[in-house]
Amino acid sequence: MGTTQKQFNVGGMSCSFCAESIEKAYDRTGGVEDVDVSLAHEEVLVQYNDDRISEVEVKDTLRDLGYTIRDPDKEKRYEEQQAELAEGKRRLVLAGSASVIVAALMGWMIFGVGSFESESLAMDLVTLALALGTMLAPGRYIKEKAFQSFQRGIFNQHVLLEAGAFAGLLGGFLGMFVFPRFPTVHFFAVSVFITTYHILSEYTSLVVRTRASQAVQSLLDLQPDTARRVTDGEARSASERASGERSDPRDDGGIEEVPVDDLEVGDRVRVKPGENIPVDGKVIEGESTVDRSVATGESIPEGKAEGDDVIGGSVNETGTLLVEVTATDEDAFLNQVAREIEEARAMKPGIIQLADRVLKYFVPAVLTIAALAFAFWLVAPLAWGRDPNVQRGAFAALAVLVLGYPCALGMATPLALIRGGGKAANRGILMRSGDAFQIFPDVDHIVLDKTGTITVGEPTVSEVVGLDSETKRASGELSSAELRSAESRAAKPRDDGEQSDPRDDEKSGVLATAASAESFSEHPLADAILECADERGVEYADPETFDSVTGKGVRATIDGDDVSVGKPDWLADEGVNLSEAGDDIERLQHRGLTVSGVVRDGDLIGLIGIGDEIKDDAAATVRRMTDAGITPVIITGDNERTAHAVADQVDINRVMADVLPDEKREEIGRLQDESHRVAMVGDGINDAPALTQADIGIAISAGTDIAIESADIVLMGDRLGGVMDAYEIGQESYRKTRQNLVAAFSFNGIGVTVATTGLVHPVFAMIAMVLSVSVVLANSFAGQLLSGERVNTEFTVEKGDGGGAGRGPATPD
Repeated sequence: MGTTQKQFNVGGMSCSFCAESIEKAYDRTGGVEDVDVSLAHEEVLVQYNDDRISEVEVKDTLRDLGYTIRDPDKEKRYEEQQAELAEGKRRLVLAGSASVIVAALMGWMIFGVGSFESESLAMDLVTLALALGTMLAPGRYIKEKAFQSFQRGIFNQHVLLEAGAFAGLLGGFLGMFVFPRFPTVHFFAVSVFITTYHILSEYTSLVVRTRASQAVQSLLDLQPDTARRVTDGEARSASERASGERSDPRDDGGIEEVPVDDLEVGDRVRVKPGENIPVDGKVIEGESTVDRSVATGESIPEGKAEGDDVIGGSVNETGTLLVEVTATDEDAFLNQVAREIEEARAMKPGIIQLADRVLKYFVPAVLTIAALAFAFWLVAPLAWGRDPNVQRGAFAALAVLVLGYPCALGMATPLALIRGGGKAANRGILMRSGDAFQIFPDVDHIVLDKTGTITVGEPTVSEVVGLDSETKRASGELSSAELRSAESRAAKPRDDGEQSDPRDDEKSGVLATAASAESFSEHPLADAILECADERGVEYADPETFDSVTGKGVRATIDGDDVSVGKPDWLADEGVNLSEAGDDIERLQHRGLTVSGVVRDGDLIGLIGIGDEIKDDAAATVRRMTDAGITPVIITGDNERTAHAVADQVDINRVMADVLPDEKREEIGRLQDESHRVAMVGDGINDAPALTQADIGIAISAGTDIAIESADIVLMGDRLGGVMDAYEIGQESYRKTRQNLVAAFSFNGIGVTVATTGLVHPVFAMIAMVLSVSVVLANSFAGQLLSGERVNTEFTVEKGDGGGAGRGPATPD
């Protein structure tokens, strides 16, 4: 058979110690080759040799540790999660009730009924009953997990907790039967409190993780269950579109309501106003405004018409649309987003891996210190000629166990990162790398690709320059081909009978030649030239031959003539004389336009200046970068003059110009060689090598494809400000993570040290432990809760009936 890999959704994991326990258990299980535990995702991935161990035995290992294996079906898994939440709540109510009663009894004692030195037997028995009841009823599962772990030689938080709980019981029994002056009630109280607090911490962790999972499910619920599929009239509408006629999308043939899962690429669906669009697709008829906040985090509706892409789950607001399906199942946008969120939650940044390595030795160290502290206060007094101090030893051991309980440490990093990840997702930012939070705050240079990052990425022809044929004819520079072309255009009358303007004809000739040469190119500049030719009604033919020169231009053969269209510097290297066009080239470049020269049979016949609008938030985002002490850098394949003209508009001082696509990675490497931490922002496709080279790669998502493997962070939408949003969220999350870790380590370290003196009452130790976890929780979430932000990514959706009518996602806070 060989190696098999199985993934299990596991219930009952609460903190990093659980993940560590599972990994240790499998490390000691013969036949298991590798195991990966995702606490945030509540999944365990096991790779094993099925010749040596069966799937049943693999599952039994998890069950023996006290964990449950959930049903792989998502709906049943959701039901099981709800059952776990209900059970956790029931345990918390029972244990919490016992804690309240014990606290009341202690208060009763403190205010005069009893004392630390003497308590009534009735009160001892009541607190003993409450302690045993708490440990054996709501806390029974903890004891079972601790026993299974201890049997396997795994010392985790369950073992430590049970050690503390049983130490409390032992101290109470000593007070009842051996040392009358022992504070019996307080020892029993520790057993109740520490068990209750563990149940509370596990329940809190379960609620946070369940809500995160439900947020992903809520995202998927934006997609309606059914769609209205067009079943006939297809040929008619296709012929109408081909002839330029428009049919009414409300009357486009027969309609059948089908499950969305039954739709296939190429199907057509009708979407009425107010409905959620059921699938990713392209509008083939109709016009409307669409709320895409599900994709971009922005609630401003966007106009959609024939030929535009739409995203499944977005809300069709005003008009009826006929949409052709372009993606289904795992390729659909919502599924991509959900998958990215889940994978990001499953990743472990370096700081979590460091904490996990420390936790491996934490519990054994605490147990050892507790035993040594107890032994010390039994033996040390003998050296001074005194009796063993059993009470002080018991206080020391129990306080060490309580103050060494690693709840704060286990929650320190996941909580801050869960909060940061949820906040990022609410703003349309996907953190795909576990180290994104950790590394981004150290970035000091952000390199921005020009096209599609600083600019909107929709280049258009701003100016066409035709060289003066009369000047060339007078100087004898006009080639025979140009002479025939010029004479033909000059003699050709316009439709109104007037003689055509030679300059307009000349520009049309330049545009026609360029469009023919670029008609097979997929470059955005080629699209701009072709669109301009179409808008001006310029006719052009496909070239006989075509060759693209990456980062420079194209070569083609048109009507037997050799044609080149591309960068002026490249054309000059090819031997083309550019002296006559020098002033025009410089003028266009100073305007921030990308200049393409058009050459036919070795002669430059014209220039085309192509511009791209600067994004509205580009300048403000650059200011945010400089205010944060980050140096923004623009990188582009354009020449120095064009690059600086664009950079000046957004106040960027450092420019990398004339950089070919395969050279961008080298430029990033040079910055890193100068000891800079570098983030690269690009489109994730042409810039993939540079994104991979950078310390942080940030891709601005195009269309509905967010599966950009080279990026650590993906911005859903084209808003450049998302870069600094991600930086600030990462900075805040990493800062809080470090603060939590420092607080947790300091508390455990200082607390355990002081506890060894035997001067810390176990109840006060319990109160201090509760305060430490409260500090971690408050630091992670208090600011967010006070500001009214959601802890997790949540969408409010009201699904409609019959075709998915309903409200869209709530606007993120």
